[in-house]
Amino acid sequence: MGSLLTAVKSKMHIFAHRKARGLLEGEYASIFRGNGLDFDDLRDYVPGDEVRDIDWKATARTGKPLIKRYVATRRQQLLLVADTGRNMAALAEGGEPKKDLAVMAMGVLGLLALGHGDSVALVHGDAAGTAALPAKGTEHHVEMLLRHMDAVGLDHEPSDLSSQLEYAAAHYRQRLLLVVIADDVLADPRLAKVVRRLHAQHEVLWVHIADAALAGPKAVQGTALDVAGMEPVLAFLAQDPVLARSYADAMAERARGLAEMLSAHGIATASIATTSEVIGQIFLLLERHRRGR
Repeated sequence: MGSLLTAVKSKMHIFAHRKARGLLEGEYASIFRGNGLDFDDLRDYVPGDEVRDIDWKATARTGKPLIKRYVATRRQQLLLVADTGRNMAALAEGGEPKKDLAVMAMGVLGLLALGHGDSVALVHGDAAGTAALPAKGTEHHVEMLLRHMDAVGLDHEPSDLSSQLEYAAAHYRQRLLLVVIADDVLADPRLAKVVRRLHAQHEVLWVHIADAALAGPKAVQGTALDVAGMEPVLAFLAQDPVLARSYADAMAERARGLAEMLSAHGIATASIATTSEVIGQIFLLLERHRRGR
């Protein structure tokens, strides 16, 4: 079996040239600015950098804008809270298994954390229970975390993201960066309560893996499977215009409810439909979080 993390590295190399990777790393580091960081050195300014980080004396001396870079004086912790219920075995909007997008997102975030000298932990599970893997700062450890997501199949129990979030809220008290990785979830009172609690405790970001369409012009063809209830869905029936409209309205309302709940707490989100979007969307996620602080 090949290394999942090596595959993530390869895709990062393809999709992000050196300057883009530097910007991505800078956005990750900015989350902890002012929280255990010391000045390290200077680098050239690139569009998108914080004006407050410009070293004006060095800029005047060299004739070009220079940015201060920082290093962590103590290790931070990245906690990934991931849905590993069988919902993640279904197809994403772009036609790939959702778990493949989740593995890519977890891998990118894990590599950013390791590059920053941070440790990475995982809370994951389904309706049958929740498991936690402790924080470590090695590539081997991150590989093991990715394998828990990659192992998701139709034999897993249904998803229950609120249980994993409640576990994180109960067991992680020290402030850390918490990134949720899940598909479409209903913003019910239980979810709203635990999200509010986590937001008060941690820096929270949300990665949304977009569902495949079951109705309308982008609907999956043939007979699909509703993995939550393990029941067949006759996708060709979803081409009915009335049904397609009703489905679109219901999904839009569900998405709007989650977006409004997260926005109310200032939680930055990114929606991902294909693996090729992951790096760009992670960059935008970190940028939104920085600008929203």
